[in-house]
Amino acid sequence: MEIVILAVVIAVVVIGALGGLIVGSRRKKQLPPPPPATPDITAPPAEPHVGEEAETPRDEPRRTIEEVDLPDGGTAAATVEEPPVVEELEIPQIEVPEPTAGRLVRLRARLSRSQNALGKGLLTLLSREHLDEDTWEEIEDTLLTADVGVQPTQELVDRLRERVKVLGTRTPDELRTLLREELITLLDPDMDREVKTEPANTRPGIVMVVGVNGTGKTTTTGKLARVLVADGRSVVLGAADTFRAAAADQLQTWGERVGAHTVRGPEGGDPASVAFDAVKEGKEMGSDVVLIDTAGRLHTKTGLMDELGKVKRVVEKHAPLDEVLLVLDATTGQNGLIQARVFAEVVDISGIVLTKLDGTAKGGIVVAVQRELGVPVKLIGLGEGADDLAPFEPAAFVDALIGE
Repeated sequence: MEIVILAVVIAVVVIGALGGLIVGSRRKKQLPPPPPATPDITAPPAEPHVGEEAETPRDEPRRTIEEVDLPDGGTAAATVEEPPVVEELEIPQIEVPEPTAGRLVRLRARLSRSQNALGKGLLTLLSREHLDEDTWEEIEDTLLTADVGVQPTQELVDRLRERVKVLGTRTPDELRTLLREELITLLDPDMDREVKTEPANTRPGIVMVVGVNGTGKTTTTGKLARVLVADGRSVVLGAADTFRAAAADQLQTWGERVGAHTVRGPEGGDPASVAFDAVKEGKEMGSDVVLIDTAGRLHTKTGLMDELGKVKRVVEKHAPLDEVLLVLDATTGQNGLIQARVFAEVVDISGIVLTKLDGTAKGGIVVAVQRELGVPVKLIGLGEGADDLAPFEPAAFVDALIGE
């Protein structure tokens, strides 16, 4: 019995001790502070800026809604956008070409290279005190180098020999006069060099321009239009070069500059059809001249040359051609004569246009090509300018070659 009582007492003491420890540990723990009456709200971070806006924002006075002036009605007025201003298309200004009369005289400086090689070279040789066989051979070489041709060279040298022998003493003025006369004779001044563009009855004058690639046919056609407009003619251009990219655009640009109408077809289309339509429209419009620009073709390609003949035949269903002008590059020299021969067989060349004559020392090609074809040089190109195409005048040409 005593043991049981002792056990109960011990258990009570242990439970009391444990209870005291638990209460003491709870008193040592601090409760969290009570929440404040008004919570602090942290502003969100500002958006990043660039340049001047990246600096720290400054406090600035702000207006309240009552201080802001609003339009009547209290609502913002709708913004009315002005309609865009449509600029009027500029109408290309019609140019007034230079008159053709005396144009070659104005362009004589362009022949300076030919002048040094041919005219002045001959004058220097003829001015020697003794004209022996070596000198005459040098004169022949000078003429051949200038592409005068073998037969014309021989004729000129024989005449010069005879006249110098008869003349005896030779002053510089006498030599210049002698050489001038013989060169003009060599160029055959009696040839008809007028470009036939006069309208006949109710039809316009019809001119077809032909030649190999790269000789400048389209440019020459455009320049010829300027020559005719300068002489008071109305012109229609036929862009029958349907194979070269942008050839029709190029010709049309030339026409627009002088007020000439251009007839064109689809790229790669039938050139004969375009030529036919050009003549048809020229008749309907009552124009004075129709100029037909054809595609450049190699004279060695039979199919292309046959097609050129077809263009000519189709045009002649309207009316016969008044002119077929062959454009030759003067820098090609004797090779140009081979081209000229083939073209003459296909389309009956009636006149020659020599281009790039200012860029070559071979001015004698004028003589050679006339002798080869039996047709006159009617126009010469002396530069890249719009009015650098001139009617060929033998006397003015020779004067430019031999100088003052």
